[in-house]
This record gives sequence, structure tokens and C-alpha cells, in this order.
Amino acid sequence: MPKSCYIHIPFCSGGKCKYCSFVSFNKSELITGYIYSLLKEISDNYSGETLKTIYLGGGTPSLVSAELLKKVIGKFNLADDAEVTTELNPENGNYDYLKKLREIGFNRLSIGSQTFDDELLKLSGRRHDSEDIIKTVENAKNAGFNNISLDLIYGLPTQTTEGIIKDLDKFLELGIQHISTYGLKIEKETFWGKNPPENIPDEDIQADMYECINERLTNAGFYRYEISNFAKPGFESKHNLNYWNNEEYYGFGVSAHGYCGGVRYSNYCTLEKYMNNPSSHEYGKFLTEQEKLEEEIFLGFRKTEGININRIKEKFGIDFEKKYRSVIEKYSDYIIKTQDGFAFNLKGSMLSNEILPEFLD
Repeated sequence: MPKSCYIHIPFCSGGKCKYCSFVSFNKSELITGYIYSLLKEISDNYSGETLKTIYLGGGTPSLVSAELLKKVIGKFNLADDAEVTTELNPENGNYDYLKKLREIGFNRLSIGSQTFDDELLKLSGRRHDSEDIIKTVENAKNAGFNNISLDLIYGLPTQTTEGIIKDLDKFLELGIQHISTYGLKIEKETFWGKNPPENIPDEDIQADMYECINERLTNAGFYRYEISNFAKPGFESKHNLNYWNNEEYYGFGVSAHGYCGGVRYSNYCTLEKYMNNPSSHEYGKFLTEQEKLEEEIFLGFRKTEGININRIKEKFGIDFEKKYRSVIEKYSDYIIKTQDGFAFNLKGSMLSNEILPEFLD
């Protein structure tokens, strides 16, 4: 039974950032109509469960008025301690808007800051500067938010490890509770995929950046609870942990993915198809037991605590250590034994994309 919900808001003002591969459209005139299509999808597909988390992503959810977002959030039954997150771009972070968000039930912000280097922000196609980040965090705190996450991209063109350190120092000065880090990956369909930039840090430099981020944040009282995410204790993203614990969740909106009743599904990726038929999915598939097991492994290894072999035995009736002994031994320098099972060490996390396919049957 789903306890979480992801909602996609597919609008961006001025077009996509140069690295962005998410589904979004520069059609803000369609926002109101889209929201009403979204409300119909929720009415037709949400079964009324009490939800523990809601997450609005994009695109740019902060382009939507608080009044419309209130209609969306109002469709759900929420637990008293539910985590209700929205992504927010710094150029939209004025106090009045943030105060309204807090009043209608949002209690966590994920701010698309990316870097404090104004030249890199401009180069990447971002529409804010470093001062906007600082002001948005200040406004958020004054509006009553005490659970704030910032995004940090590493591996941008011309970026250096020294630049990452400067970014981290400025992030930490803001007194936030969570940082999500993303190594730059250029997809073919993005602007940079079609127009490759120069001076992109190579894999070795990105690895150095990742190690630097881990060390710097650990020393500052954060801990890495997932490959890319760092939190002060008690401020882990409950919504993302639902994914990594391989639990079910709703997905609403254009291109949204969900997992309900053993079915992985995805919605239409164009506004026209979605708004004409918001209550139907474009794709859905019942997972086999083997596929469920593999997802349990793939997602579990993203967490620093790793996978729980007793949970796997209970759910799938297998002895994980026996079944995958050869893989564990092959990567013994990267996979460690924990009290409950197995986990990647820091080096293993950096090589996870190479190691995890070894667990496929």
C-alpha cells in the first residue's frame, strides 16, 4: 500500500538548463490547465491512503501559485508527521510566497542552488545568482521552514576541487539540514549533449570532488546516508528513503513514475497526451519476483546502511550471502559486511554503477 507520492510539475521559465534531461516545457500559460488535469488524475487514481510523504519535483514547482498548490495538497490524507516537500528555484524564493507555502502545509524545501559560482551558474543556464540562494534560505527560515535542502552539482565545466570546497563552505554557513550532490552526467538529449562544452573534469577529478565532499560534510556534522545525499541526523529525506527501501508510491503528473500493487508504471511524457487523458498510464508492468529482488538489491545498496539480508530472506526466501557469494568476494575491496547485511564503502559507492549489474540474474 503506497505511503508516498511524487508529483511532477513540468514547467520551466526561459527553457531548460544546459545539463537538464528532465521532462519540462517552457509553456507557463498552460500551468492552470495542467493543474486541473493533475487534480483529475489524483481523484481517479488515489485510493485515500494516509500518506507519510509528498514530493513536488520538476521542472520548477515554484512557478505554480500557492493557491493552486493548495488545491493539489488538499486532495490527500496526510499523516500528522507527514513530510511535504517542494522543489524551489532561488529566483522564486520571495518571503511572501514561501510563507504561503508553509501555511498550506509544506514543511520541507529542496532548493536548486547547484553552485555559488556565478560564472558557472550563468554557463549552466541557471536563472539565479549566489545572492539569490542566500536570500532564499533566509526567507525560508523566516517563513518557518526548518528542514531545508540545497543541491550541489560537481563536475561542471572548468569547475575545480578548490571551487567545490568554496561552495561547501558557503552552503554550511547557511545553517541548512540537508545537501543533495550530483555528479554531472551529460545526456544526449540535453543542450550540452548536443553542444559538448569544453573543460569538463574527467572521472578521476570528479572522484576527487566526491571524496572531498564526503570528508568536508562529515567533518561538519552531516552524514552520508545514501550515495548522493547528506543530512544532519534526523533530517534524512523520508520521501527518498521510501524509494531506496523499495516501498510503493504514487506518481502523478506528466512523465511521473509510480509503483503500486506490484506494478511499475509511467505517465505520458507530452503535455497534450497527458492533459487529454490524465487518468491513464502510458506504460505499466507487473514485476516478477526476480525483478523485485534485483530492485531490492539495487536500491538497498544506494543507502550507506546497505541491504538487510534478513529482510531479503523474509521477502524472497533466499540466502543472499550464499546466492551472491562470488560477487561479494569479487568486490571484497568495495563491499563491507554490516550488522544486518552488506553495504558499499566509499570507494564502492563511487563504483556502484559498475558493480551493481553483477547482481543481475
